[in-house]
Amino acid sequence: MKQQLFRKTGKIHLFIIILMGTIHSTHLQSQHPDLLYMIEYAIQAPSGHNTQPWFFKTGENRIEIHPDFEKALPVVDADHRELFISLGCALENLCIAASEKGYGQEISISESGIISVHLLPGGSGSGDKELLPQIPLRQTNRSIYNGKKVPGETISAWEKIADKESVSIYFYENGTTEFDQIKSYVEEGNRIQMRDQAFKRELKDWMRFNKKHSEKKKDGLSYLVFGAPNLPFFISKPVISVAINERSQVKGDLRKIDSSSHLVLFTTRQHTFSNWIELGRTLQHFLLITTGEGVVHSYFNQPNEIRELSVRMAGTLQLEEEYPSILLRIGYGEAMPYSKRRGIEEVLSL
Repeated sequence: MKQQLFRKTGKIHLFIIILMGTIHSTHLQSQHPDLLYMIEYAIQAPSGHNTQPWFFKTGENRIEIHPDFEKALPVVDADHRELFISLGCALENLCIAASEKGYGQEISISESGIISVHLLPGGSGSGDKELLPQIPLRQTNRSIYNGKKVPGETISAWEKIADKESVSIYFYENGTTEFDQIKSYVEEGNRIQMRDQAFKRELKDWMRFNKKHSEKKKDGLSYLVFGAPNLPFFISKPVISVAINERSQVKGDLRKIDSSSHLVLFTTRQHTFSNWIELGRTLQHFLLITTGEGVVHSYFNQPNEIRELSVRMAGTLQLEEEYPSILLRIGYGEAMPYSKRRGIEEVLSL
């Protein structure tokens, strides 16, 4: 009797999987090609631990970007600030792709943080479509850089990217007092986080330990990020897990910072969805411009993710009226492997 029940249950489960797959496939085929084109570019945006915390809904001349809280990071990003910054990055990509297709955009944000993009055929878009080729080229590059400095006149031009009403950008050159002060906050943040077992568990949950694991999940932090070889899962997981510790993290990050040209700090005036999303748009715009000029980047958000350090760092840098939110290092380095992305069929909601 039990075996018969299990067989019936298994058949029903298989039928549901096939049915849902058919529904999703039909839904995908029914979409306007321009909308799919825009979403394809949107999902190439960066996100914390490469969680890709978004899904998309479409309507007539409309795309909605929804936060996916199942992909949230409750330890490292308890207030969802970095999640909504990621949505802003996705929005910027989407608007650039929309402009390339000849659509203007009217954008609204709901109280729950849902972004609605109303597409205006024949309108003048808000995205800089010339940045479109940089979207698939942009990557988070965690390697040691070559130490070459970004020219001062280039930095001066980049300082004008932010609107300064809600978002500001500050550049700190390697060798300055402020650079060293921020570096010390990164070190302190690393030590605090690496002593936090909840933080380490969350980090390991998003680590992908070999090629098969990475290709199955299509998200998270690839084993390649940690410079690990493609070994069987039962070998690579304990080896990489042991390698993630306070001593190695501090030592490695200090080397990476020292090889960089500048540290770049993005701040907001308020702790709100709209400010975070605007920061995400500004951040992505900056990253695409820098990618086009051969400059690479990676994130060092440890001081921003620990409230006490964030407040102290803002005071040290005389930014008491602002919220430090994203910290980058920039410089020049060789291209690294690209992160996996879930397919559009997995992020397009019915």
